[in-house]
Amino acid sequence: MLDDSLKAQLQAYLQRVVQPFEIVASLNEQPSSRELEQLLQTIAGLSDKITLRTDGDDARKPSFSLRRADSQQSLRFAAIPLGHEFTSLVLALLWTGGHPPKVEPEVIEQIKALDGDYRFEVYMSLSCHNCPDVVQALSLMAVLNPRVQTVVVDGALFQEEVESRQIMAVPAVYLNGEMFGAGRMALEEIVAKLDTGAAEREAAKLNAKDAFDVLVVGGGPAGSAAAVYAARKGINTGVAVERMGGQVNDTMSIENYISVLETDGPKFAAALEAQVRHYGVDVMTQQRAVELVPAEEPGGLVGVRMENGALLRSRSVILSTGARWRNVNVPGEQEYKNKGVAYCPHCDGPLFKGKRVAVIGGGNSGVEAAIDLAGLVSHVTLIEFSDQLKADAVLVTKLNSLPNVTIHVNAQTTEITGDGSKVNGLRFKERVSGTEQLIELEGVFVQIGLVPNTEWLKGTLELSRFGEIVVDAKGQTSVPGVFAAGDCTGVPYKQIVIAAGEGAKAALSAFDYLIRTPLAEERRMAAEVVAA
Repeated sequence: MLDDSLKAQLQAYLQRVVQPFEIVASLNEQPSSRELEQLLQTIAGLSDKITLRTDGDDARKPSFSLRRADSQQSLRFAAIPLGHEFTSLVLALLWTGGHPPKVEPEVIEQIKALDGDYRFEVYMSLSCHNCPDVVQALSLMAVLNPRVQTVVVDGALFQEEVESRQIMAVPAVYLNGEMFGAGRMALEEIVAKLDTGAAEREAAKLNAKDAFDVLVVGGGPAGSAAAVYAARKGINTGVAVERMGGQVNDTMSIENYISVLETDGPKFAAALEAQVRHYGVDVMTQQRAVELVPAEEPGGLVGVRMENGALLRSRSVILSTGARWRNVNVPGEQEYKNKGVAYCPHCDGPLFKGKRVAVIGGGNSGVEAAIDLAGLVSHVTLIEFSDQLKADAVLVTKLNSLPNVTIHVNAQTTEITGDGSKVNGLRFKERVSGTEQLIELEGVFVQIGLVPNTEWLKGTLELSRFGEIVVDAKGQTSVPGVFAAGDCTGVPYKQIVIAAGEGAKAALSAFDYLIRTPLAEERRMAAEVVAA
């Protein structure tokens, strides 16, 4: 199951285990149980501090728990955690074995201090690149706090359980039997939802910060590049961001970033964050900006208010808030979101194995999604509004070669239908004839482009009719001292490499602004000297 190279790497990691623990497996006669047992035997054979037992009696089979003799830890995997979750397994083994996590000490103390009994179940798929963050966060919480119980469930392995709970998107997290959250969530975000006083404490901490020279709002490729270029100038730089990497985290494969032959979104996002932190940038995560407060006078401080009420101040601001998936905005989309309506084929595709799905959108993203899904589902229907597919020719050729794909161009989606609990169809109108058709299916994947995250800026600075921030050749917005870069601006071609270049340019422009614009106080003192 693990090749020799992977075994050697795993053995090297397991040398960091300092406290003995048991792996207790619950198995049956299914092939999946034999596969899991083989994996666990391999792991146990690589460390003299790990013992394998196969006499577990958990109802979910196959599954296994990690147990340390001196701990009441409750962490179970109802899964064969390979694919994207292999790293989650390795980290769970290390943490259980006493290896310290790479987490801020204050977050660790916050987890240990959680007062309550928390029974988490997180449903994931092995092909989901959003799931590991959630799995690892909840696994660590179970290791650190005995009152936190975590079960990681592979939705494809326990299909009946997924269907009974009508889970149609991963990661899906249940707390004490009730839905807690869906989609990517960082450790800090999960802890903050449980610790009701966290937002107030965080706001007080942010309010106490001195003013920055450059404050970057957003941490995708544009924001990260801006932060690195600003910090390298030796000036006080901060980044306020919901999650480092931004939408890059949701990108499965990156093959066109110059000098990087091939990588995936989460790895690229992690590299961005590592480089930003390397230069000592003050990174403030889990922060959503809600208001821009322009400076009251030339050389004054610009304010950015956060959702928790905190106000960050800076001599200059770079907006790099990126964009998000565009909604198709038809009846049924919001009602059945995560109940058949999905936006990430890599994450949620395995949940629709053997079923019928539609993809809305004929650009590169839509056609790539249809190609990927065709290998999993029974049939894919692609709906494109224009009279032809807009994807690259090589992708269109591949799509046309697939026997279980139907393509409708000149087609306008008018409704996503359902039975009240999940999707059961899609209605579209043929734009030439006006005829309406209803397709029976179980899933709809929306892939129709992006919308900029700029609603909070309306009325403060100039936006285009598409909601994009209007910038000049240097990245300057209509507000003095405020610059913008990346997918939130009107700069054409939404590409990672372009966003990174625009972020660097905005930082250089902000630095040029700083050295040419005296502080308001200095300006007043100079005026007083002249008057005297």
